[in-house]
Amino acid sequence: MTPDKNIRQTVIKVHPGDNVLVALQDLKKGETVHFQNDSYTVVDAIPAKHKFFLQDMAAGDAVTMYGVLVGKTQMAVPRGGLMTTTNVRHAAGAYDYRGARYEWKAPDVSRFRHRTFNGYHRSDGRVGTANYWLFVPTVFCENRNLDVIREALHNELGYAVSGKYRQYAHQLVEAFQKGGTLEEVSFGPEATQQNRLFKNVDGIKFLNHQGGCGGTRQDAATLSRLLAAYADHPNVGGVTVLSLGCQHLQVADFVKDLRDRNPHFDKPLYIFEQQEVGNEDKLIADAIRQTFEGLALINQYQRTPAGLDKLVVGVKCGGSDGFSGISANPAVGHCADLLVALGATVLLAEFPELCGVEQQLVDRSVSEPVARKFIQLMQDYEEQAERAGSGFYMNPSPGNIKDGLITDAIKSAGAAKKGGTSPVVDVLDYTEPATKPGLNLVCTPGNDVEATTGKAASGATLILFTTGLGTPTGNPVCPTIKVATNSRLASRMKDIIDIDTGPIIAGEKTIEEMGEDILDYCIRAASGEVTPKAVLLNQDDFIPWKRGVSL
Repeated sequence: MTPDKNIRQTVIKVHPGDNVLVALQDLKKGETVHFQNDSYTVVDAIPAKHKFFLQDMAAGDAVTMYGVLVGKTQMAVPRGGLMTTTNVRHAAGAYDYRGARYEWKAPDVSRFRHRTFNGYHRSDGRVGTANYWLFVPTVFCENRNLDVIREALHNELGYAVSGKYRQYAHQLVEAFQKGGTLEEVSFGPEATQQNRLFKNVDGIKFLNHQGGCGGTRQDAATLSRLLAAYADHPNVGGVTVLSLGCQHLQVADFVKDLRDRNPHFDKPLYIFEQQEVGNEDKLIADAIRQTFEGLALINQYQRTPAGLDKLVVGVKCGGSDGFSGISANPAVGHCADLLVALGATVLLAEFPELCGVEQQLVDRSVSEPVARKFIQLMQDYEEQAERAGSGFYMNPSPGNIKDGLITDAIKSAGAAKKGGTSPVVDVLDYTEPATKPGLNLVCTPGNDVEATTGKAASGATLILFTTGLGTPTGNPVCPTIKVATNSRLASRMKDIIDIDTGPIIAGEKTIEEMGEDILDYCIRAASGEVTPKAVLLNQDDFIPWKRGVSL
């Protein structure tokens, strides 16, 4: 898939064994395209990002893309015919452990061998890419109190991002009171933000959620481990916990999970229980005062150099399109390989979006126990979905399908490219921490926010998030870097996109060149030299997974 920079390709064949071509631009019905000493006349209009067949297909024929089975035809389709949800249905190959010995050729990392990033060194040896204060509610009953505290602290300490909207609303009020026309009120430039009082505190984050009580005890136990993982996160400098008192998730359970996860936890930790304090005003005032003292304490931390082996990078895709597996995901995958070769840790999750490439990942596993754990988690997850009347095949969204991802296996084969080609060193269940450098598989749903929430719980200190359609998803404690699959998206939604991999589609850059560019950006973001758009927007999305059916 290395482009010829002097030729603008109109189609691409992702893998030599594929029986489809991908259109890189719109093709008109009857148009003839030339590819690898052959000519193809398309019998349908082929929108960019969609696929057409290289040969006549009979009903029941296997459809191959990325070198794996991604579907089967439901009817006869002629050579040059468009792949659709009508003529192709999802299909994926069986998988099992077969004792394969995987040999990996690491990429050349000489350019990055002596690079460092400036991060926050924690006492346990981990290094954060940010320094946040975290508010944790043990139950949804405390969300309102968190909202009150957020409004007070964000506005007063300079972390609010809503200045331009408040100014616009104020101007609308004035126009209304004067009897003016609201349409004449202009949405001007962003109001000047108040300077931050605590220069070395990158933000104050709030984990509002809908759990902690009313569900099953298992839900509360999972939530407790998740909240403990966030409190222990290397990007977190201190924690304030608000509890009601009578909920399923007791403070003692949270503290136990926190100590089990890190017996040497030594960050400032302030706990307030509303039913014990009694007066709400006192609860909120005490929480604000003690947190203010804690902010002053962690403001003393300074960024200092750390090796790139200290990075933990999650890779994620959302709002995917037909270019995701051709541009952004492979480029992020090359960046992942560079990171692994440098001794860093990479987290690949979204188990419903690994459907169809399981055998490849099993064969890349460093040991049978690692492979068996992946197989068991995948099978349990899919069986649970099927019992609920669903299945991994229902994963692609209407937006995915509209932009060329016709089956889950096509989506999955492209999504897996984010993980690069390195060996799988470990498989982690939801909330399990990553402890081994290299590529780790993390069991999460494909849902954007549930997946990013899970990656951060396993220790991701940066997340590379690819998108072809555009999604604002971020995370409270893990800076999330948005990577566009195409230049049109990068231009249209530049307020949320950090990196454009469209030059790969245009034939202007190789996947390897773009992967190195992405790693350069990661180093700058980890050092606080550049701030990802999701962080600038306070896009702090957090959804705990209840281990139910979520695709």
